[in-house]
Amino acid sequence: MVKLKKSINKQTAPTTGYDAMLSGVVDLLEQARRTSARAVNTIMTVTYWEVGRRIIEYEQGGVARAEYGASLITRVSLDLTARFGRGFSKRNVEQMRLFYLTWPIAQMTSAQLEESTLEKCSTASSKSFPLPWSQYVRLMSVKNPEARSFYETESLRGGWTGPQLDRQISTLFYERTALSRNKAAMLKKGQKPLPKDVVTPEEEIKDPLVLEFLGLKDEYSENDLEEALILHLESFLLELGGDFTFVGRQRRLRIGDSWYRVDLLFFHRRLRCLVVIDLKLGKFTHADAGQMHMYLNYACEHWTHPEENPPVGLIICAHKDHALAHYALDNLPNKVLAAEYKLALPDEKALVAEIDKTRAILEKQRKAKP
Repeated sequence: MVKLKKSINKQTAPTTGYDAMLSGVVDLLEQARRTSARAVNTIMTVTYWEVGRRIIEYEQGGVARAEYGASLITRVSLDLTARFGRGFSKRNVEQMRLFYLTWPIAQMTSAQLEESTLEKCSTASSKSFPLPWSQYVRLMSVKNPEARSFYETESLRGGWTGPQLDRQISTLFYERTALSRNKAAMLKKGQKPLPKDVVTPEEEIKDPLVLEFLGLKDEYSENDLEEALILHLESFLLELGGDFTFVGRQRRLRIGDSWYRVDLLFFHRRLRCLVVIDLKLGKFTHADAGQMHMYLNYACEHWTHPEENPPVGLIICAHKDHALAHYALDNLPNKVLAAEYKLALPDEKALVAEIDKTRAILEKQRKAKP
């Protein structure tokens, strides 16, 4: 008698179908974790704001006395630490108090907040606190309200991380914009842009660029400069602006029998065009403008996609004579800009003076309008 062996066939789902299902599950869980983290952060931020509100309103109906306020902060810190552990030092509790004073939520009165649950409070005020708590702590160190509002807006628009926000504040990004040809537009950022507004290269490309993060010494070559920019590409992109994306370096092009190289190639999302960058260690010259004009003609014909705008050229140089730049760059068929770079931060007082000067000019222009 021949025994028949039963063959056991393992039933397995098709690999392709399973991988697709598993990928979908992984994406779902990762999205849920990110959403949960954001929700927890929002609730904690709103909670800290609410703690600050209650402390302020306990202090003489919102009018704090310095000597009493200090002892109250100490007492609150000790009691909360005893009950909840770390995270409620005197400094942290004082930051919660300052948070409420710095970011009042106008649309919710104290009575409404008292009647609301924490969940309702967080829902109503989450739009007022879109950034992580740690970034609000950093923003509170900025004393100038206009500068603080500027950093908050740009941090949200550019999706800055904590270290990125810290660098922009510590390197006086707001004040440095006063050196830019676009400082007047920067001071108008609080105004709501109209749909008819058109973004221009002059508005999107800063001049000068401060590249202190490169760490270059007194003597360096153009190749050293390029290598340092690539090594610190994240910081360079942050300095350029939030809408630049890196395309490549040393992009070769052949014109006639000669080969040339473009130092850096970027794409600007809002301008919807390539940005060709040429690095110069010395002064800007009219020959630099002619060479860039040639690069742009080539890029327009060979590198630009049909749906994109004509490329823009940016010559980053150590020194720019504005009169020479005016006659060499204006009215060219291609848009060519020249921007200085600096390896050290300018004097803060001089930058603030430039901000005040520009603000006065804008105010004078506003009053002169009929």
